[in-house]
Formats: sequence, C-alpha cells, structure tokens
Amino acid sequence: MGALTFDALLRSLKQGVPDPVYYLHGEEDVLKEEAVRALLQRAVDPAARDFNVDQRGAAELEPESFNALVNTPPMLAVLRAVVIRGMEHLRKTSKVRQELHRYLDAPNPSTVLILVHGAAESPDAELLRRTTAVTVDRLPPARVARWMAHRAQQLGLTLDADAGELLLAAVGNDLGPLSGELEKLASLAGERPASRDDVAALVGVRRGETLQDLVESTLERRGAAAARLVRPVLEQAGMSGVRALMALGTALVGTALARAELDRGTRGDRAGGGLASALLAHLRTARPYGLGSWEQTAARWARWAELWTGGELRSALRMALDADRALKSSTVTNEAGILEQLVLSLAVPTREAA
Repeated sequence: MGALTFDALLRSLKQGVPDPVYYLHGEEDVLKEEAVRALLQRAVDPAARDFNVDQRGAAELEPESFNALVNTPPMLAVLRAVVIRGMEHLRKTSKVRQELHRYLDAPNPSTVLILVHGAAESPDAELLRRTTAVTVDRLPPARVARWMAHRAQQLGLTLDADAGELLLAAVGNDLGPLSGELEKLASLAGERPASRDDVAALVGVRRGETLQDLVESTLERRGAAAARLVRPVLEQAGMSGVRALMALGTALVGTALARAELDRGTRGDRAGGGLASALLAHLRTARPYGLGSWEQTAARWARWAELWTGGELRSALRMALDADRALKSSTVTNEAGILEQLVLSLAVPTREAA
C-alpha cells in the first residue's frame, strides 16, 4: 500500500475515506496515540463510537477473536475501527499473525484496522509493505515548543512565555514526560495562566538552576559556578548523575566538532554563514535527539569552541569517560562529588596533549 509520515497522515485524513489498514511505527509513542485519535475521529462518527470502536492488545488475541473484531459489521454507521496495540509482541510464528496476513489479502471494507507498534522494537517488514505504514518519528526541537503550546491548549492551560521556556529546559523534548507535566500544571493553575513559579514548584527547578545552566557554566569554564549547580540539578525529579554527565558529554563532543571546524579554517561571519552554519548542517544531517533548538545549539558550540583548544577537549572527554565509569561503579554513591570534581577540573586550562 502506501507509506506516510505523521504529518502526511494528518493531511491525508482531510481528504477522502481512510485506508483499510494502518501500521503506526517509529520512535514517538505519544504521537502514535495522537494518530490513533485522528484516525478514529475520521473513521467513526462520535455518536456511534461506543458501538463501533474496539481496542485490544496483540498479545491477548486469539485467531477467532481477531477475526470477530475485524469482520463484525458496523452498527448504525458506515465504518467501524479496530485498534491493536503492542504489535511488537506478536511472534512471527503465531497463529494470530498468520490470520492477520490472510486478512491483509482482502481487508473488510467496512473496518479500519489500526496496528500500533511500540518504539522499542524494529517494525515488521511485511506489515510495512502490505499496509498504509506511518512512520512516527520524534519531533525536531523547534516543533516541540509548538506541540507543547498545542497540548496546553487542549488541556485548557495558558502558559506564560517564561513558564514554557523553563518547563522545556527542565523536562526536555521527550513528549511523554512533557505531556504528564502539562497535565499536572493544568490542575495546579486552574483557569489562570501558569507562571514560571508554578513550573518551578511543580518540577523542582528554579531560575538559573536547570541542567542547561550547568552545561553552559561548565563549557564556559566557570568551574565554581558549575560546581554550585551540581547538587540543585541532581535534586530535580528524574535527574541522575549519568543523565547530567550525558548532557555534559554531548556538549563536549559538539564543542570538539566546532573546534575541529575552527582548526580547519571555518570562521563565522555577520551574514550568518561560517562556523554556526557548518555546525547546523552537521546537526540536520545527524538529527540528534534531546538537544533543544539546533540553531541555538550550533551557536553555543561555536561560542564555546573559542574557549578551548583541541588538546583540552580531548583531555576533557577522557575525564568525562572516567567520571562515567565512576558513576556506573556499584561501589560509588557520591554522584555529586564526582560531577563537582569533573566540572572544576574542566575549568582549569591544561597543557596540550602530545
């Protein structure tokens, strides 16, 4: 059949009738559920939805129950919909999978079958080929803020600009945790706009004490300021020494890339080209997850690269690797001490490595 992106699916649902079988796969489970809701809204009239929508887990199905689901005629409607989640749990040798593939030879025209594959496993190649497969990838950083605003609107929540900024800085670009925090914030704020103080109270983050503040202080080689931030950052919900170190390591790698570009002769210019543009091109090619705005990230890496030599960055990455080993040692429990020592050491200029 066809292959679509998440955006292309939403556009296609504005035109014509839905296809017989959709297969949702990819990295972003939150958007898969949005896709399911969009498909149900398009396929089945809300007034008849109680009678014409069935939702099951793939692992709980038997061949007979699967066939009953997909072949039951709609009640007082043109179409009915069946949602089957957890397709990654359906073994290739299972009888239900065999029945599914037989069904794909001649799908019931009055049923819209929606198959949902979890993010943890690779998609089924045969289902990709024989269904309308929808790839649901993570959103690029620039779109996460727009998604947050849209989700807040759905919840009846108004976010002050600095409240949204702090929430993204504290929670990051993972839509699952972000959606959960928005729901809690909507309950906390009620009908009034949610403020930065509301976000700080909810997620335990104060102005100037986010993970990004720690990373910036470290890469700007302000060791004392970075060391003071370690413990407040580690006290935040969902934070760990390993997560903080991953952010620091990513920033060091990006800065090393920028330093390498500088050493090759790449320079910035007022027209917006040069180093930052070269780094942005690298980011758009690699499409890394969890960095926030790629434009802002490229600009930060370019700025930080001026503060380091190539040898210092190689030494810094070795120190970060040693810290990672220490954090993952079963005999070490002082995460704060390890990170404090690291950020203080990174602030000290070192001799060029041979």
